[in-house]
Amino acid sequence: MNALHPRRAALVCLLAGLACAGLPARASEDADRARRALEKGEIRPLDEVLRAARAAVPGDVVSVDLKHDDGHWLYKLRILGADGKRRTVKVDAGSLKILDTDDDD
Repeated sequence: MNALHPRRAALVCLLAGLACAGLPARASEDADRARRALEKGEIRPLDEVLRAARAAVPGDVVSVDLKHDDGHWLYKLRILGADGKRRTVKVDAGSLKILDTDDDD
């Protein structure tokens, strides 16, 4: 098994800790699954996902959600643009392909 780069490992630990803080055991299990997926290379690191999403929809990321559905990992981000509009961006967690963008407002 490949070791994680120290920066990625720190990010994974931070995300896992945030996911577990005060949440039910299910969230802890989800964080563990996400960590394993990152270690296996099934998903890309969050900093790469953020970069791809911001390139498609410039602005400040206000929420990030990682889901495993139908055998695929998907990031769903909400981005607040300079125009004050909030948009949802769906990104394939493995390829970083932008799957969908929608205005929330």
